[in-house]
Amino acid sequence: MREIIFDTETTGLETKFDRVIEIGGIELINNFPTGRTLHLYINPGDRKVHPDALAVHGITDEFLKDKPSFADVAHQIIEFFDGAKWIAHNATFDMGFINAEFDRLGLPPVMMDRVVDTLAMARRKHPMGPNSLDALCRRYGIDNAHRTKHGALLDSELLAEVYIEMTGGRQAALGLSDAERPTTVIEVEEVVVTVAGRPRTLAARITAAEIEAHGAMVATLKEKALWLKYQIVE
Repeated sequence: MREIIFDTETTGLETKFDRVIEIGGIELINNFPTGRTLHLYINPGDRKVHPDALAVHGITDEFLKDKPSFADVAHQIIEFFDGAKWIAHNATFDMGFINAEFDRLGLPPVMMDRVVDTLAMARRKHPMGPNSLDALCRRYGIDNAHRTKHGALLDSELLAEVYIEMTGGRQAALGLSDAERPTTVIEVEEVVVTVAGRPRTLAARITAAEIEAHGAMVATLKEKALWLKYQIVE
């Protein structure tokens, strides 16, 4: 299955008047990044970047002066997305602008049955929220410290990691490479269990104080307590 995780930046919020000025995309096949990406800056013509939009993405009119128009790059976008699902966070916003640009060129719109909205997915999966991209990065332990402003390619890279986590892609893939993964042997009395290591260490979810409290509790147990019988064998 081929999917493109993508994001756009625009001159403002009005699809009728504002224009796409940046698009970034990451190709996934069967939930794995292939390394293929698309990243384009686009000259919006006579439409100026709204100050509120500038504060979000930092892309200036001066920077966009020598960039190609949407008409110049439309074929690149169509070719890159051809046959794939379009996946975006708050996809209604991005698809509204993409289809408005296609309409200006007399091109057919992208039908919504080809689009996946990760914001809607996140709201179903985590109904108590919050479900912004930054919040989902925190939830799944994805480092986004370098994200000081929105950028289409960077946001696509982060969203790709979030999407893989939300769809269980990493867990589903674990069985494909067990031979290459480190293992730990745990012995409890006569029972031996071999546990395959994770390909990526999870962020710690317990505090030093909780570890200390647990150690103190274990120290009060009698010598036959199960906790005292765990032994890690290298």
